[in-house]
Amino acid sequence: MPSGRQNPVYAYRRSADQDAGVTSRHHPVVIVGAGPSGLTAAIALDACGIDTVVLDDNDTVSTGSRAICFAKRTLEIWDRLGCAAPMLEKGVVWQVGKVFFRDAQVYQFNLQPEGGHKMPAFINLQQYYVEEFLVDRIGELTRVDLRWKNRVTRVEPRDDRVQIEVETPDGHYVLSCDYLLAADGANSLVRESVGAVARGQEFHDQFLICDISMHADFPTERWFWFDPPFHSGHSVLLHRQPDNVWRVDFQIGADADAAQALRIENIRPRIDAMLGEQTKWDLEWASAYTFRCRKLDRLVHGRVLFIGDSAHQVSPFGARGANGAVQGVENLAWKLARVIRGEAPGELLSTYDGERQRGAAENLLHSTRATDFITPKSPISRVLRDSVLRLAKRYPFARALVNSGRLSAPCRYDDSPLNTPDEDRFTSLARPGSPCPDAPISIDGNPGWLLEKLGGSFVLLVAGPAVPDELRTLPDLTVLELGADFAVTSDDLARRYDLVGGAAYLIRPDQHVAARWRRLDAGAVTRALRRALGCELKEVA
Repeated sequence: MPSGRQNPVYAYRRSADQDAGVTSRHHPVVIVGAGPSGLTAAIALDACGIDTVVLDDNDTVSTGSRAICFAKRTLEIWDRLGCAAPMLEKGVVWQVGKVFFRDAQVYQFNLQPEGGHKMPAFINLQQYYVEEFLVDRIGELTRVDLRWKNRVTRVEPRDDRVQIEVETPDGHYVLSCDYLLAADGANSLVRESVGAVARGQEFHDQFLICDISMHADFPTERWFWFDPPFHSGHSVLLHRQPDNVWRVDFQIGADADAAQALRIENIRPRIDAMLGEQTKWDLEWASAYTFRCRKLDRLVHGRVLFIGDSAHQVSPFGARGANGAVQGVENLAWKLARVIRGEAPGELLSTYDGERQRGAAENLLHSTRATDFITPKSPISRVLRDSVLRLAKRYPFARALVNSGRLSAPCRYDDSPLNTPDEDRFTSLARPGSPCPDAPISIDGNPGWLLEKLGGSFVLLVAGPAVPDELRTLPDLTVLELGADFAVTSDDLARRYDLVGGAAYLIRPDQHVAARWRRLDAGAVTRALRRALGCELKEVA
């Protein structure tokens, strides 16, 4: 752990369920696992008015930095859930990356070259801080029962409920729920209990992660080396974290002895060769790993739904694991809440599987391609890789072929059955299925941001003329009218949405576009809203 850093320890508390005797108590939702996915799911469901119980077998947050790169879209989600402020305050903001081949810089890139966004492209923040801030947010809520030292030992799905057995310091108890969210990681007990199988590819190349504390003059950027002179034949990644901690990631090869690689007398020569022996540093944490790129064939198994690493795992190159997981939680929460409240048919949950299978497949594809480029599997593939790197220094076309990890980007649900396809022509990229881009606006004369105004309900974003009364009275629909509800302060909104007089957007609670029109029509909006709630799926079924 970083010098002076002590993980919080959360007290075990006996719950009312443990005093229920042989009769199990029932809950709307139980979440197994208090990592980033499970904690975010509980907060998101609370925002939708749904009570949850979160069960975790530990009494603290994760050890070691683990996931550290959190993307703009993830920060926007956490901001809507009231979690982002402490993360932004603590995190290290960055948007520039540099790629090196041997002893020379090949090129650099900027992940957010334009302004007009509230959130930065990325922050670096150790996972234990993220989890701690999420736990703090849960402490402010009333609908989340977070239970530490509650280890799930058995899961029994039934037609009308899920039965769960739990072991605690006070012994064993049983509870049940309408829906169980499995957020219990890559080695999920819940996944094993329901017979779900994760399929994909296992990579045998090994990597050594080191968190070191040092005061250095390196800029706050992502630096990636291919075959550097200080670590010949392999790759190295350098990232800055808070607390003057730096992440160094060494490729060490499939044949390396991981136990030996983790010894400080073997770590020190690697880092000294990289930084120079004159640089003073201290080792805070180290881990050796291999990884898998795999996912479940189905994320929905009756009343058991899989999120995070229990649903899919990717390589760390591109920061797609935690970021993809949070986007998956955002996709699921509003759907599950509306099904539980009887506002949408149960078939709506099938679109969590469909939409996030697309996101998971996209992440796996990018992760696999990055791994193949970073770790060539044959002499000829290495020659081709190195040739691309040489060309990239001089020719922009070759830079698109360099792959040190395509960094996390939000998924577009282009083929979702919840979308109403365009009938009108738009110039903007905010098409049905796309995440909503942010833009600066003014609210009552005060500066603000569009995504803040959208909130977490269905929103009809309108650029005039007057909105029919029948749309203003539709349940679960908020009308947001340009000019009446907010003012434009730059050309970002018009450019990102092509939002001119008469245009309208229907936006889902997860801030993805459901439909858009050049001219507002009450019947078209009503039909699109029904479609976005999955009502047409029920009719087809």
